[in-house]
Formats: sequence, structure tokens, C-alpha cells
Amino acid sequence: MTGRDQTAGAVRAHHRDAGWWERPWFLALLVAAAAIPLLGPANPPLVDLFGHMGRYRVELDLWQSPDLQRYYDFHWAAIGNLGVDLLVRLLAPALGLEPAVKLIVLAIPPLTVAGFLWVARQVHGYIPPTALFALPFAYSHPFMFGFVNFALSVALALFAFGLWQYLGHGGRTRLRALLFVPISVAIFFCHTFGWGMLGLLCFSAEAVRLHDQGRGWLRSGLHAALNASVMALPIVITIAWRKDVHGGMTFGWGDWPSKLRWLEMVLRDRWEWFDLASVGVVGIVLVAAVALRRLTFSRNLLFTALVLSIGFLILPRTVFGSTYADMRLLPFVLATAVLAIRFHDPADRRLGNVLAVAGLAFFAIRLAATTLSLGIAADDQQAKLAALDHVPMGARVISLVGYPCGKFWALPRDTHLGGMVIVRRNGFSNDQWTIEGANLLRLRYREAGIFAADPSQIVRSPTCRIPNSWTIDRALGQIRPGRFDYVWLIDTAPSDPRLLEGMTPVWRGPASILYRLQP
Repeated sequence: MTGRDQTAGAVRAHHRDAGWWERPWFLALLVAAAAIPLLGPANPPLVDLFGHMGRYRVELDLWQSPDLQRYYDFHWAAIGNLGVDLLVRLLAPALGLEPAVKLIVLAIPPLTVAGFLWVARQVHGYIPPTALFALPFAYSHPFMFGFVNFALSVALALFAFGLWQYLGHGGRTRLRALLFVPISVAIFFCHTFGWGMLGLLCFSAEAVRLHDQGRGWLRSGLHAALNASVMALPIVITIAWRKDVHGGMTFGWGDWPSKLRWLEMVLRDRWEWFDLASVGVVGIVLVAAVALRRLTFSRNLLFTALVLSIGFLILPRTVFGSTYADMRLLPFVLATAVLAIRFHDPADRRLGNVLAVAGLAFFAIRLAATTLSLGIAADDQQAKLAALDHVPMGARVISLVGYPCGKFWALPRDTHLGGMVIVRRNGFSNDQWTIEGANLLRLRYREAGIFAADPSQIVRSPTCRIPNSWTIDRALGQIRPGRFDYVWLIDTAPSDPRLLEGMTPVWRGPASILYRLQP
């Protein structure tokens, strides 16, 4: 919004005829449609999700499973990475682990879409047709990679941000201060990054709101920081959480080449040309909003996008052991910039219809492609998971998953498929994360040695020209007799046949083979 009277703009919105894209039934349809890509797969084929599911099995059944007790330990603690873990603990006893995970993950994209629409409504006083171009970011790169705690925290942060705007415009800042103490704590426990993003959203929007009341930028910024400080309690929790943690370090500052690649990958899934073209569409929409006189930007959300951009540039690659910290933020920088677009008053109904149809088509095409992509991945994974029918309960399984040598685009969806050994067989899998302070799982099976944890399951071809790379041959050569029961090869390059001596193939499937090791 170019003027200073943001509240007045919202009031004027109530006196205009709503476009068809603002009808409640249509908005409900958009929210429901966001679930379509995940309806078919029995297990959402997100890259890291199967590894997380292994941890969920341990947290649920460790107390009653001697097999799990042999390999793992689990202790609940107040850390900023518990969103889906807590929901699984609540729902899985009634639904079962796999259905509970599907239900929770299925809900995240609709919640994100609803959050986008809620923010647009609170900032503009109506929903601009251009907001539809932001909706595909519900299936952005971080979600597709399986960062489900983060994705859930962002969806909740969007709702909280809309509430912050609503209460601020209504002058109910005392009520807002009281509410956002528990709200910020809840989002922090869902995931630290979601809480951090909420803080940036609320601070930037508050600074613009105060500036629109006639205060200078410096004074507005100081008062905005003071008002947002009601969300600072998680800082105390973080200090208590991290004081005795010796792992999960923060590093990777100023990796500018990677940051540029993340911009290309904000909608990364399977087909590079399609995903890059989709980013191009978003770019065209933003350029059009600058070029067309009938469109403008909300100063509130545009400044918010700027603050998020600065956060993206400052963030390192890894924070508290959580990798791709900066990458996770970038899709929501672009989504916020798109949500900032609005009409100059008065609204142009003809242009609105054109933009709404184009935005709906963009969302529908991305949904259709994502549905197809996830369906292909799910069918392939279900065929490979048939290997587990030949694995006894409590077995020790090394999974080795092939990884390309050079650049590639399609997401490596099978890198944590071995986690299903824990889910369905209460066995040992070498794909778990054991970073202190990042999650609550601990390893008891010390005999695993070099195969104790992620990324020991990721192997490359022996022909890769990468110095000291972990190849299929190197991995097979490190397997020690008596420590493991099975080796599960998934999408691996051909290996030296001599390294397979003493291994008995018990199952073959699509690009996958299961070997039993001699005792």
C-alpha cells in the first residue's frame, strides 16, 4: 500500500464488490485443493520424511520393544524441533504411525495456503487476485525435502502473523502482547526457524504500521522491536537448551553461490525446466506489479519481504545442526513479495479477472504436476519397500542409496528409505540423524561404527571424480562380519563383484536388491 492509511484502506475494501476469487466457497476450494498431491501416496514421498518416521517409531515404542532398546535411546527435552513429533505422539496410538504421519503432513499445505490468504486479507482488507500466484509455495523446496517440523511451524506462523496484523489495526496491542507470549512459545517448540520467521514478520509489519502513524523510521523501528519483544521468551529456552549441547554447530556463513542456487530451486521437485519456468512466472508477476500503473505494493508486506531477504542473506547454511537454514526461508521471501501486490484504488475489475484466472491456472498446473510427481515417487518407493517383507523383526540393516556424481535436479527421494526398517521392523537403520541438540534420538548400537548414522547411507559411483568421496565400493568394503544382518542396495551404481562375496541375495526389485549377510 503506497499511502499511510493502511487501516483506511481496509475500511474502503469493505465498500467494494468482492471479486469471485474472494468468495468464501472459492477460498475453501483453494485450501482443500492444496491437499490433492498427498491424497494418493500411502506415505508422503518427501526426502527426509522416512528418516523422521524411524525416529517417531522409537519415540512411540521404545518402552515396549527390546529390539529398539538394543539400538536406540530417546529422551524428551524442551528443544525447538518438536512439531510433528508431538502430534505423532498424540495421534499415532489411535491411528497407527503411518496413517498419523500421512494425516499430519497432508494438513500442512492446506494450512499454508490458508495462512497466505489470511495474511493477504488482513494486510489489504481484501484478497488481491495476484495472491493466487503465491499459493504454489505451499509445496516449496523445503517442504518437498521433508522439513516437516519447519513447514508446520511456518504455516502456524502465517496464521499468527495475520492475527498480529488484525489486532494491531484494531488497536488491541495489549491483548496482542498477552496472546503472543504463548503463541510464540508454541511455534518455537514446533520449530525454531518458524519462530524466528514470525519475529521478523511481526517486527517489520509493526515498524511500517507505526511509521504510517507519523513516526520516524528510527523511532518506529525501536518501538516495533519493543512490541515484538513479547515473543522473546524462547530465547531463554534456547539458552537453557543449548548450554550443555556439544554438537549441532552453526556454520556456513556467506555461501553466496549456494544462495544463488537456492533462488533457482525454490519450487524444485522433479522436472528442472518446469520448476525453473514456474520461478520465472513468479518473477514476471513481480515485474508486472512494478511496471503496471494499476498495480502497486503494500508497504507493509514489501518491507516484510525486504527484512526476510536480509535474514536470508545473513543466515548461514547450518544452524544448530539443521542444514539448509537459509534455503528454508527463501520461498517465503518470494511468497511475501507476491502477497504484497495489490490494486491502486479503485480496483480494476477486468484486470482482476485476468490475473485471477492466470493465478488459478498457475496454481492448478503446479498442483497437477506435483500430484503426478509424488505419485511416481510413491509407486516406486512402495515397490522397493517390498524388500522389508523379507527382513525379520529386529534386523540390523545397512541401506546404501545411490547419489549422482554431478549436478542433478530431481529430488533424491530414497535417501532415507532405510528409515522404514525401523518403522516396520523395529530394526537398526544407518540413516538416522544423531546430532546432539537437533533431535531427541540417541544411538546405543556402537558396533555400527562408520555406519552409525546419516549420511553413511548415501553412496556415489566409483567413477565419480570427487576426492575422497564415499562410494559404493568403499562402503561395501567397510562392512564388518557379525555386526549387521542385511545390506539393502537402492539405486546404486555397479560395484566390484568381489565385495559382494559372502552376501546372499534374498530379494530383487526395481533398482533395488536386498542381501543377507553371513553371521
